[in-house]
Amino acid sequence: MTLAILPKRTDGRPISDLPVYFAVGLEAGAVIALQIAIMRIFAIGSWAHFGSLVVSLAMLGFGLMSTIMCIAKDWFARHWRFVCGFALLSFGPLAVAANLLAQQVPFNAIFLVSDPNQKWRLLANFLLYFTPFLAGAAFLGSVFLQARTRFNRVYFADLLGSGLCGLVVLLAMYVFAPEDLILAPLVLWVAAAAAWFMAVEGRRALTALLAVAIATFGAHLWLAPALGISKLAVSDYKGVAYARKFPDSQRVYARNSPFGYLEVYASSYLHFAPGLSDNAAFNLKAFPANAYEGLYLDGDGPSGIIRALPAAETDYYFYLPMIYPYLVKPQGDAFVVQFGGGLSTAVALTKSKRVTVAESNPAVLDAFLHDDGLRRFTGDILHDGRVTVVGYEGRLYLAHAPERYDVIDLSLADSTGLSNPGGFSIVEKFAYTREAMQTYMRALKPGGVLAVTLWNKEEPPKSVLKLYATMVAAAKANGDAQVAREFFAVACYLSTTTVLYEKGGFSDSEIALLLKHTKAMSFDAIYYPGFHYDETQTARILDGFHNQIFFDASQPPGDDLVAPDAGAAPDAGPPEASVDPAISMGQLAWHSLIAGSFSDIAKRYVFDARPLTNDRPYFAAYIKPLDLPRILDRLELVQDEWGYLLLWATLGVAALCASTLIVLPVIFGWRTVFSSAPGKLRTILYFACLGAGYIMVEVGLIAEFVQALSNATVSAAILITGMLVASGLGSLTSERFLARAPATLPKLLACIGVLLIAYGLFIHAPLDWIGTFPYGLRLFFCFLLIFPPAFLMGFPMPTAMGSLARLEKDHMFLWAWGINGCFSVIGAALVPLVATSFGLSAVLYLSGAAYLIAIPAFFGVILPNAGKSAWNEASSRP
Repeated sequence: MTLAILPKRTDGRPISDLPVYFAVGLEAGAVIALQIAIMRIFAIGSWAHFGSLVVSLAMLGFGLMSTIMCIAKDWFARHWRFVCGFALLSFGPLAVAANLLAQQVPFNAIFLVSDPNQKWRLLANFLLYFTPFLAGAAFLGSVFLQARTRFNRVYFADLLGSGLCGLVVLLAMYVFAPEDLILAPLVLWVAAAAAWFMAVEGRRALTALLAVAIATFGAHLWLAPALGISKLAVSDYKGVAYARKFPDSQRVYARNSPFGYLEVYASSYLHFAPGLSDNAAFNLKAFPANAYEGLYLDGDGPSGIIRALPAAETDYYFYLPMIYPYLVKPQGDAFVVQFGGGLSTAVALTKSKRVTVAESNPAVLDAFLHDDGLRRFTGDILHDGRVTVVGYEGRLYLAHAPERYDVIDLSLADSTGLSNPGGFSIVEKFAYTREAMQTYMRALKPGGVLAVTLWNKEEPPKSVLKLYATMVAAAKANGDAQVAREFFAVACYLSTTTVLYEKGGFSDSEIALLLKHTKAMSFDAIYYPGFHYDETQTARILDGFHNQIFFDASQPPGDDLVAPDAGAAPDAGPPEASVDPAISMGQLAWHSLIAGSFSDIAKRYVFDARPLTNDRPYFAAYIKPLDLPRILDRLELVQDEWGYLLLWATLGVAALCASTLIVLPVIFGWRTVFSSAPGKLRTILYFACLGAGYIMVEVGLIAEFVQALSNATVSAAILITGMLVASGLGSLTSERFLARAPATLPKLLACIGVLLIAYGLFIHAPLDWIGTFPYGLRLFFCFLLIFPPAFLMGFPMPTAMGSLARLEKDHMFLWAWGINGCFSVIGAALVPLVATSFGLSAVLYLSGAAYLIAIPAFFGVILPNAGKSAWNEASSRP
């Protein structure tokens, strides 16, 4: 069988179907693999994975190429062999050159606001990485144009190849170091080009491919190291960059996997004292020397790995905030929600009979369970007879386990890097949501204590206010009647905040004991039962923080943020009250939370302080959207929100580029094509809905599935694989319904819309359930969960494109492909903004609405050109 729409080979022989399908699938897979590789490079080299930006880059390449092809359709139709061959030969060299050159551009994300040159360096990075996607789009677009009457089958090959190769690159992360992960898309590229040239060109083209491939792989593997060119430049401001520069720095462990690039460094210069009281330096008889090694995940860190301390040095733990729950619940059963570097587990073992510890990252568990060096350093902590290890999320284990605990500890689950849990990147934090806190509270024994310690390095306070609101919301949602007596909160200035919750409420003796310890450590009491807050200070505190950000630029604010003593009940014997404004704001927040008036305070506060939920699990996006225009002239005041602000900038650029690329073909082809083409506006609407709707489901569900898979990279690979494979099967199946498209497709679009809205309403419960299974089963169940909507979502695009081809609307065919790509750019940028403002469910609601809006728009797509056959006659053609 041959593809009738492709001319014969240059030697007169027919072109076989199968190699062409393989070439399309493998090249589409190479494009997906390159996207994932670039995301990993950004994740390790900078502070954010830039996932939305990378997806936007790829889709923008498709949008631009479709515009060029639409304007010059006849030229591309005549020279399709040259275009396909040149694009294939160019993809690999462009990918390697773009990466090597981009790594030499000294872009530093943290200075994006303060240094104007960084904007140009960022632009240079994106333009460089854009070029290989343009080559990939040229090949795929040319094949789509030639195979337009068989679009369903070619699109099936495109989606199936993209999906399966996404899974391949996930497995490649076990084999290739991060700086060499680009080899995965290169291998797929060589296979795609070989399949194409064997089918279409012949041996001479294969010889050229071999020469180009040798040069490409050689440039990455041998030329770059020989010339001292970095293949992955890590920012000087990432945690691991500091560790590598210590004079006696030694990397004692390293492992690459889909769960992150894990490194452990040892150095006498490495000090990790999370919330350690200043009084430790004066009171400890034996201060532990060289007590820590640093654990870094994708360059972020350190998470402290503490060595096994001898008995004479264990008093050190007494000066850490993690000791708080054990002051009132010694020698009980403890549960550590996340192992991390093991510090919380070490503290728990000194004060508890038994400790159950959970860790969701298999790479971390493997390191501490099996690496001889780490086992010696930590005293083989995870093989201690008192320790039980849970190999997945602690919140998911506690939701289904019958055991109850005296202490549940969630302390410093994130690294000390500024991006975690701060605002540099939009990262899901499901361990801190209201639903997670409810689970922890229900898993306590009567009188049991939940302890949460969070980094508190922000001024004005942001993350900690969300934590306070989340924990109180959880207690109230559980129906607790004595919320005022169930909490105790302390802070170490610009270091950590610790919140204690006791099931049933703290006794007077426990409160006195905790206050005594707080005073002895010189910590700040934020809240405790019986705490008195002076409400007359509320307006001054809120106005002070507001003026700190939104002052009149012509009259910079003075130092008016110091609040007077908030005071406390004189018989409670609290430590001396702090006048620090962040402490005062914390005290105000607790007072309003207990009194039930926090919603009003949150509205008046300068930053977003809403609780975290499974639907909105973000310690990020603190700037309220309506305030964005007011901070554009003072961005230096909110540099910890650059990741969030960059998303808005990306959306604006994406919208501008998309509208330009959509309009250009109309301008150049108005007289010859578009003036007589019916249904133009409805065609834009239809393919815009498909492009934005599909990508929003994909990117939104990647974030949702982190709830079950506990890792963004794995979630991305599984979602991409699952959705594209299922959609590819849908595309192949859709060919059977093409003749009946006007009757069947509207019903199908309605089913997709309703199904996506239903997923938005109910998806969290099954994801919680899936997260309790062994990892292999989790992947399988996630694939099953996404299959129904993804399969149906494979129908609308090829059905509409096939309809345009049958109606001989070739320019509209290319234009529609570009519209789909351009609005995919917008949709990818829109997802994190919608999720942080309205929740992940809102992303699925919008996607469902997009497919419903596409129903009436479809009837504009199938309108025939003037003087051409109507749909019924056209649909009868082969």
